[in-house]
Amino acid sequence: MFEITKIKLDPKKCHNCGFCRTVSLCPSPKDCIGCFVCVWSCPYEARVPYKHRSDETVVIKIDGTQYEVPKWITLKRALEISGYEIGAFPGEGKVSAPCSLGGCYSCLVEADGRFVRACITPVKEGMEVFTNKESPALRIVHGPAPHSVGGKATPWWIKGDRYIEVAIWTAGCNLRCPQCQNYHVTYDNSTKPISPEKAAYVLTRARKIYRVDRMAVSGGEPTTNRKWLVKLFKELKKLNPDEKARLHLDSNGTLLTKDYIDELIEAGVTDIGVEPKGARLETFMRITGVKDKELASKYQRTQWEALKYLVDQYQEKVFIGVGLPYNRALIGWDELLEVGDKIASIKSDLQVVVLDYFPTFRNRSLVRPSPEEMLKVKEALNAVGLSTVIVQTSAGHFGP
Repeated sequence: MFEITKIKLDPKKCHNCGFCRTVSLCPSPKDCIGCFVCVWSCPYEARVPYKHRSDETVVIKIDGTQYEVPKWITLKRALEISGYEIGAFPGEGKVSAPCSLGGCYSCLVEADGRFVRACITPVKEGMEVFTNKESPALRIVHGPAPHSVGGKATPWWIKGDRYIEVAIWTAGCNLRCPQCQNYHVTYDNSTKPISPEKAAYVLTRARKIYRVDRMAVSGGEPTTNRKWLVKLFKELKKLNPDEKARLHLDSNGTLLTKDYIDELIEAGVTDIGVEPKGARLETFMRITGVKDKELASKYQRTQWEALKYLVDQYQEKVFIGVGLPYNRALIGWDELLEVGDKIASIKSDLQVVVLDYFPTFRNRSLVRPSPEEMLKVKEALNAVGLSTVIVQTSAGHFGP
């Protein structure tokens, strides 16, 4: 007898918004496999997990070895039960699955002759799986679209009222922020994925159409699929060999290990934005929705280490931007100044873009900071020694 997790609908919470029918689709609607995609993606938290006992099993073969596993589970869970380590962090695990939302395609394995997402694919009797086959680089992508403001690592002096950048947004994320500012992208597991070559082509074409030099990748979280992202920047560099071309990555920074940063810059990245979410672990966990304290600590530490490493090793080669989320319901004033001090100790003239987090997704009770409040944030960060602070407000960007 096995204990497995299944998900049920709480009709009292369901608003019939259609998100689970159009964006984040159930991969096994007839028989729940407990993948948790609907739990994480429902804006109204109407999906509730519960424990279920079952004696039904299937026999599958993984890398030539036969295993008996519970019937109603994901291939990712079957791999775990069979002794395969699943990595949530770069370089860890036999299979990389930092996202587990079905959008980033980092967990592709071959099953019955085709490549599938282990995180949302149900196991079935007789399934033959190979984890050591070279999988294609694929990812769900939104865009491209032009921007007049850009992101964390778009230099402040070019932000304005004309198009300065074209961007794509990648689906999937390793965080579960209750106030996800782009959740229609983050939780998309239904759009057809594309190769990095295709994404580079459409970005380059958009660059020519809008007559800009900057090409950006944001999300979701782009870094969850390392193979796809590195190939994307290599292809962008190949298609845009001119000196004016700027290749911009906006990331939360939680997966940006030193070797990953090195590889991205070697691939052609010229501008990198990192977004530390608080100085204290409890704040990071509140903002990101990551409940595993050990994993949250590792993510937060990696953000700050990535920022320092970029400054120490690449400040002459790469434009570095810092995103700083702000809403008084998420981070207190004392900690905001603590974050400012920490950034200033790394480099006082780093570009810091303060993001006024607004009510959305599951955190609809937030009150968006007023432009006046955001200007006070700017003054306070200037006072702790940060000289290049831009604040995002409902009335536009101000600074430095």
